[in-house]
Amino acid sequence: MYILFFILGLIIGSFLNVVIFRLNKKSLKGRSHCIFCKKKLHWHELIPLFSFFLLKGKCKKCKKKISIQYPLVEFFTGLIFVLISLKTFNLDIFSILITFFWFIFASFLIVIFVYDLKHYLVADKVIYPAIFIALIYILFLFLFSNGLFPSLVFSYLVSGLIGGGFFLIIVLISKEKWMGMGDVKIGVFIGLILGIQLLLVALFLAFVIGAIISLILIFLNKKGLKSEIPFGPFLTGACLTSFLWGDFLLNWYFNLFLWKKDLH
Repeated sequence: MYILFFILGLIIGSFLNVVIFRLNKKSLKGRSHCIFCKKKLHWHELIPLFSFFLLKGKCKKCKKKISIQYPLVEFFTGLIFVLISLKTFNLDIFSILITFFWFIFASFLIVIFVYDLKHYLVADKVIYPAIFIALIYILFLFLFSNGLFPSLVFSYLVSGLIGGGFFLIIVLISKEKWMGMGDVKIGVFIGLILGIQLLLVALFLAFVIGAIISLILIFLNKKGLKSEIPFGPFLTGACLTSFLWGDFLLNWYFNLFLWKKDLH
C-alpha cells in the first residue's frame, strides 16, 4: 500500500512541477516541453523520477541540463505521501478522507515552498484555494463529529486567526521589511489545518530553523545581514514537520520539563 502511495506521490509531484513552472503564465494547459529548445516531450521522457536518470539529466535533443527541481520535487512528494499515510491511513472512511485531505495540503505546501524559494513570492493562485480547502476540511471534521463538538470548529478557526494575526502584526510593525503579506496568508492556512497546539510547534520550528539556516548562509558569505530570505519555505516545512511529529516533540518537551522539575 505504501509503495502505491509513493508512486502516487511521484505522479502528483510531476504535476506540481508543471504548476510551479507555469504559475506565472496564464494557463497550465499545453504539452510538456524542453524550456530551452521547446522540443515536445514523449511519454517515456515524462516518467516521474526515472526519466531524469534515463536521460542522464539532459534534454535528449539540445543536451541542456534538466533542472534538478524535477526529480527532487517528485521524490519528496512521494516520500511525504508515504509519511502522511503512515500517520493517518487506515481502512475506514474517516482515515481515508483525512489522508486524502493531507495529500492535498502537502501538495499546496510543496508548491508554496518551491515557488517562494525561487521567486520570493507566495502566489495568490495557490494560497487562496489552499485556505478554501482548509475551511472545507474543518467543516468535514465537524460533520464527522456528528455536530457534537462545535468547539472543534471554533478552535481551528481561532488557530487560523492566530497564525495570520501573528504575522500581520510583524508586517505592520516592520512595514513589510521583516515579513510580507504572503507569510500572513501562509500563517492563516497552516493555522487552519494544524490547530493551535501544532501551530505553535510549527511557528517555533520555523523561526529556529530559519535562524540557523540564515546564520549558516551569512557565515558562508552567501547572504548578508540585510539580505532578503524567503520565510515561506521555513513555514511550510515546519508545518509538515509539526503535523508528522509535532505530538512527539510536545511530549518530549514536556517530559524534559517535568524531568528537570523533578531534579530541583
